[in-house]
Amino acid sequence: MRLKKKFNGMEIMKKKIAVLGITGSIGESVVEIVKYHSEVFEIVFASANSNLKKLQSIAQELKIKNIFLTDSQIKIDGVGKATDLIRFIENEDYDILINAISGSAGLPYTIATIKQGKDLALANKESLVMAGHLVSDIVSKKGSKIIPIDSEHSAIFQVLHGHQKSELKNIHLTASGGPFRTLPYEDFQKIELKQVLKHPTWDMGTKVTIDSATMMNKGLEVIEAHWLFDIDYKNIQAIIHPQSIIHSIVEFVDGSMIAQMSIPTMQLPILYALTYPIHYPSDKIKTSLESLSALTFEPICKKRYPLFYLVCEAGKIGGIMPTVLNAANEKAIDMFLQGKISFVDISKIVEESLNKFENIENPDLDTIMNVNEIVRK
Repeated sequence: MRLKKKFNGMEIMKKKIAVLGITGSIGESVVEIVKYHSEVFEIVFASANSNLKKLQSIAQELKIKNIFLTDSQIKIDGVGKATDLIRFIENEDYDILINAISGSAGLPYTIATIKQGKDLALANKESLVMAGHLVSDIVSKKGSKIIPIDSEHSAIFQVLHGHQKSELKNIHLTASGGPFRTLPYEDFQKIELKQVLKHPTWDMGTKVTIDSATMMNKGLEVIEAHWLFDIDYKNIQAIIHPQSIIHSIVEFVDGSMIAQMSIPTMQLPILYALTYPIHYPSDKIKTSLESLSALTFEPICKKRYPLFYLVCEAGKIGGIMPTVLNAANEKAIDMFLQGKISFVDISKIVEESLNKFENIENPDLDTIMNVNEIVRK
């Protein structure tokens, strides 16, 4: 029998959670929240890609009985494989699954989860970028709830709670601008990896940090917002907000705007995703208004961030083009990390890939995954 806790006259059941990508930056924040609020959360199974030592350490600390490694090259007794993980998602008893896997590798697990009618806390934006039409169709048939973990989409999700879609005019996604917001254009050719990985406000994984520097990440979030909130692209705006305190803004039809604010942390959106539709009492994260600097905004410069505009255009075209774009970007980042290309080459490779492929309308999952591999090769 699961433990219950009283809150505002309601009984809160101890929630069984599955966490995919538990050794990454999002996974680390999940672990912190679960440890801090162990009275209401329990992780029943978890996965990592290849970091066995860290996975086993977390499992031992939190008494997680079932763990999986998704890297097909690693086979360890007592640790499940990717195929075992899919079967677990389809058959295990859990209340919500957190998909914090990085990149296109997270898509099959999103599909497997929502096909079971399970609730999904989504940090893997590529699931919606590549297959938003498929995910939306399955959710409508199976009744799953997708609760966003990205801070921007969590902010919108929180603000929209209790409002009708007809009240909404625009959503405004905020972006930090990354480490090169004020760097002179002539210095972009000389950007080194160590500079890219020094994000001014957020502590994130390697890929997301690079995507933030190119503003690819914000473009992906535009596509994600389109599918999450069923909003036309013309009603999705993005703006640079260097302080990363306002996580997004909802503009209503009467002209009023409501923003969600806090210090930059993934722990708050994770906590809300796990306790939705309530804000569960916690003093884990505190924001002092007196200590905040001035909050400023500026437009996204096309010359400085060409990838943002490429992504938005690919999203509007739809079909297979977001998959092409995402796969080219993932491979270009791999090449940049290996020192094979420069920072500015990332956007050039993505644009060249988009120009090489013919669009495919309404691709099925096999087509999406096949094209993903073709583009990477």
